[in-house]
Amino acid sequence: MGFLSKLFGNSSIKENEQMTNVKLAVVFYSMGGTNYQLAKWAEEAAKEAGAEVRVLKVQELAPESVIQGNAAWKATVENTKAVPVATGEDIEWADAIIFSVPTRFGNMPSQMKQFLDTQGGLWATGKTVNKVVSAMTSAQNPHGGQEATLLSLYTSMMHWGAIIATPGYTDPVIFGAGGNPYGTSVTVGQDGKMIEDVQAAVKHQAKRTVNVAEWVKKGN
Repeated sequence: MGFLSKLFGNSSIKENEQMTNVKLAVVFYSMGGTNYQLAKWAEEAAKEAGAEVRVLKVQELAPESVIQGNAAWKATVENTKAVPVATGEDIEWADAIIFSVPTRFGNMPSQMKQFLDTQGGLWATGKTVNKVVSAMTSAQNPHGGQEATLLSLYTSMMHWGAIIATPGYTDPVIFGAGGNPYGTSVTVGQDGKMIEDVQAAVKHQAKRTVNVAEWVKKGN
């Protein structure tokens, strides 16, 4: 009890804690719908925390013929049709960014990688510096590259001069979601459904990201 008290006592984000003036971009790539759902949970929590939120998808790169041959992929494209495509202007606007991506062989998907790679102009002019960032991911296996995917994304963020705000073990809900300190990660079964219950962990991570961004904005 003493250890848990020390671990969580001062770091947890209280449910009724309100933060203000933080602009958050939730940028996702989703093939089967999982990361879109994670993004929506993050949006909900961040708004509860008082942030202004933009939910954005990255540009799809896969051939239309491939997408049409996969029912889940096709459905996700249809379900996210109204979601705006992320641009450099969104990154410049945001104080904080939460990325949500599936793993691809232990790395981020090419769709997200291209989006990051095209932000060189912002990087070169210092406009990515001190952005507060956090990331979430999914895979079909618990050890299918979830941690490596998050670390690959954070490597790019280090080059950006961003401030990485991982969830660590700042709340007990992290353990209920599988205990990934780098960011919320979830295993997706063959039926396309999430195996772990990660909603609370996603919401905690989103509120923590907003909280850290507020500290940075206030110069704390």
